[in-house]
Amino acid sequence: MELNTLLFDKADGIATITLNRPKSFNALNQELIAELDAVMNDIIADKEIKVVIITGGSRAFAAGADIQAMADFDSLQAEKFLEDCKKAFDKICGLDRPVIAAISGLALGGGCELALTCDIRIAAEGSLIGQPEINLGIIPGGGGTQRLTRVVGGGWARHLVMTGKPVDTDMALKIGLVTAVVPKDQLLDEARKMAAALAAKSTLAMKAAKSCINYGEDVDLNSGLLYEMKTWAGLFSTEDQKEGMKAFLEKRQPVYKGR
Repeated sequence: MELNTLLFDKADGIATITLNRPKSFNALNQELIAELDAVMNDIIADKEIKVVIITGGSRAFAAGADIQAMADFDSLQAEKFLEDCKKAFDKICGLDRPVIAAISGLALGGGCELALTCDIRIAAEGSLIGQPEINLGIIPGGGGTQRLTRVVGGGWARHLVMTGKPVDTDMALKIGLVTAVVPKDQLLDEARKMAAALAAKSTLAMKAAKSCINYGEDVDLNSGLLYEMKTWAGLFSTEDQKEGMKAFLEKRQPVYKGR
């Protein structure tokens, strides 16, 4: 598929998706969402990819959904757009490999929601992150009232959604919306460094970890604990577990094979 709104490359087991609508600050429109969905299908099928980075250049991760394109939507058109967003976003959130959001500049509205689908969010100094939809007479529709609550808790989710005011990187770090803040010119280097560290770990254990965390967000504590226990025990039938523990005892770096 020819990409008009995204850039995509992969090297050393790391795939990088770059939102590429610079004139609109990477505003999310139907074309971009369709391309994101298609790229995610390719990533899902490509088992050589161990980690994914999603970024948007230096000025904006994504400034939100494309207001000009949405302004005249009726309810059915709005719902169809969000269904397409949900399909692509769910593929990111449900990917059996880690996804890093490398945020620089604006991550607002749908941009914040896209970042929330990722497992780890790191931000460049000076970035702004938030859910300003209330200022347009609407609410977040791509996960902002749901994933945001699970990341920062109900109090801060209410604050961000109801005031519509974004937070700077210092506050985003304080409330757990991002887990690292780095100088702007080091953002991609830091994201790639983190991705390389994750790629060196057992893909089976990484898949299990993400599966347990995602499952636990949707069930009661006891069900989550049982799922974790079964998943943990199952890893003892893998070569990666044998290699990891053997390497620890031998005081060397493990070499995982994903088996």
